[in-house]
Amino acid sequence: MAAYDTSKIRNVVLVGHSGSGKTTFAETMLYEAKAVTRRGTVADGNTASDYAPLEQQRGHSLFTALLHCSWKDTKINILDTPGLDDFVGEVVTALKVADTAVMMLNARSGVEVGTELIWEYVDKFDTPTLFVINHLDHEKADFEMTLEQAKNRFGSRVLPMQFPVNQGPGFNAIIDALRMVMYVFPAEGGKPEKKPIPAEHQARADEMHNALVEAAAENDEGLMEKYFENGTLDEEELAKGLTIGLAHHQFFPVFCASGLKDMGSGRIMGFIHDICPSPADRPAAALAGGGTKPCDPGARPCVFIFKTVNEPKVGNVSYFKVYSGTIKTGDELTNASNGTVERFTQLYESEGKTRDSVDELRAGDIGCTVKLKNSHTNQTLNPKGSEVRIEPIHFPSPRIRMAVVPPSKADVEKMAHALHGIQEEDPTLLVEQSIELKQTIIQGQGEMHLDIVRYKAEQNYGVHLEFIEPRIPYRETITKEANQDYRHKKQSGGAGQFAEVHMRIEPYYEGMPDPAGLNVRNTEVEDLKWGGKFVFLWCIVGGTIDARFTNAIKKGVMSKLEEGPLTGSYCRDIRVSIYDGKMHPVDSNDMAFQIASMMAFKEGFLKSAPQLLEPIYELEVMCDAEFMGNVMGDLQTRRAIILGMDSEGHYQVIRARVPLKELHKYSSTLRSLTQGKAKFSLAFSEYSAVPGDIQNKLASEYAKHQAEMHGEH
Repeated sequence: MAAYDTSKIRNVVLVGHSGSGKTTFAETMLYEAKAVTRRGTVADGNTASDYAPLEQQRGHSLFTALLHCSWKDTKINILDTPGLDDFVGEVVTALKVADTAVMMLNARSGVEVGTELIWEYVDKFDTPTLFVINHLDHEKADFEMTLEQAKNRFGSRVLPMQFPVNQGPGFNAIIDALRMVMYVFPAEGGKPEKKPIPAEHQARADEMHNALVEAAAENDEGLMEKYFENGTLDEEELAKGLTIGLAHHQFFPVFCASGLKDMGSGRIMGFIHDICPSPADRPAAALAGGGTKPCDPGARPCVFIFKTVNEPKVGNVSYFKVYSGTIKTGDELTNASNGTVERFTQLYESEGKTRDSVDELRAGDIGCTVKLKNSHTNQTLNPKGSEVRIEPIHFPSPRIRMAVVPPSKADVEKMAHALHGIQEEDPTLLVEQSIELKQTIIQGQGEMHLDIVRYKAEQNYGVHLEFIEPRIPYRETITKEANQDYRHKKQSGGAGQFAEVHMRIEPYYEGMPDPAGLNVRNTEVEDLKWGGKFVFLWCIVGGTIDARFTNAIKKGVMSKLEEGPLTGSYCRDIRVSIYDGKMHPVDSNDMAFQIASMMAFKEGFLKSAPQLLEPIYELEVMCDAEFMGNVMGDLQTRRAIILGMDSEGHYQVIRARVPLKELHKYSSTLRSLTQGKAKFSLAFSEYSAVPGDIQNKLASEYAKHQAEMHGEH
């Protein structure tokens, strides 16, 4: 197949809340374009998009699928994305490389919370967008309600181009206000018959047509003048104005469809062909570190990998967009991130799991290849000597964390290999080997997301992962001042060990005065890598302790900062002043002073009214008003402090501060409380004091654990 010119390429992403019909609509687009001879269904598990066994088992999309078809003289690349909140990373990935978003709305449910979430990203990418009100054949379909909600949420720029006749089970006709015609579909769907608009619908069609003409005229001075002169625009002028308006986010057309009955998709594909932008019509791509990269087929090749999939028996399949130039089979390009030279031995167009070999792909096109050695998602490849890097995809922050337990000690390395491989494929998964918590912590978008991680580990790597509640990264500090001394003396034949240290321990705050009654000779301020500060003051007057032991004394204190006396957590915001002590001319050494200072600090810390701190997160929940009571009631059981409530569109927004400890499995609780009609986001806020009863419980558990470890009963 000959490569398509950039101007003849359309990259379209189907987005929308779960159940809005994206996969069925994609199947209908392929069928209408004669790319497939029969339409698969989600129920039968035989659609081109949902080809992964897990998608077929669960009956919904989990991964973004790349499809393509030809419409007239144009190639349409279709990215079918999942609608579940847990897989928003897949949506962000697809939006990065798409030039038009088709936002599917469910006519029986209106604008759902998943639509709101996706819209934030569509808006961020400034992607030209058209809305499709789908499922108009459903008995509870309500076009007017859905259109009204879309206008309320997305503004007056949402303009209907069509409205349905006979919505519900008898749905078979659409009135098109742009072309001023009625499309009547046969019972089995497919190609409609064009008919005049019935008299009872003429006034509404005229009103909608005039609104479209005004919207087109607003986007170009020349068109505005013609509109004032003639009172209307001809078809060519109308198309020009709408093209400009769509490209600049000034106009969001609304179409009607039944993906299931194959009604309306052909007209939408015609609009994509006629009005939607080619990659060359979109603004130049932003580059990492500044600058832009125009989509120029005549320039040197530049390829950006936006998705990596590990397939059994195949290995990594790399999906990429050609940002400039032409890439041909056998070309060698260099990875701008790591300098690896990659040979593109094969180039493919993708039809879900089916891949068709092609000889070349031109600027703006999307394809895939296999067996790249060391290139992954978010990396750019160029000819030798060029270090252009496309601005990477910025993935959403994680909202769930779990600790991973390998089946056995022998499987630790296998588990690490599996998690590394899955993370290369899925950048929304964060994996950390926490020294502090002594656990492998993984973070993702939700429980369903982590279920997929577990499934991939078993299927692709033969590793069974067990998830448990992770430990909490508490911090320890003190709330009052204490003086403490400690003598370390050890005699066991030959040279002994002797050191005595006197220290003052205080809670530290910015700008505090020097300690009363002490003569500060030297001040060291440490910014602790886990947050907070440690200030070490040397206040020795005379030679009670040689200055050469300063570092050993500080090291002793620091060792206890890393494993606090209360619960073994990191300590922060403490000032220690060394003001007296004793040494022995023979038996004093670094080790003796290290032990003495560590023990003095430990004992002094426990006398200084120790305070355990816990991480607090700011939580924002967006839900339907009917679920407000449930959500608020649940938050009260989680020690949440409600910061405020607001409304956004027809949603209620709750903002609260919640301890991390209380957020375990929050995503699944929220889903069940709201029937999946809510979304939430998390951001770390600060460390705050743990309530006394919880602190006492944690401290006694730690003391018991320490006693068991050291064989004390």
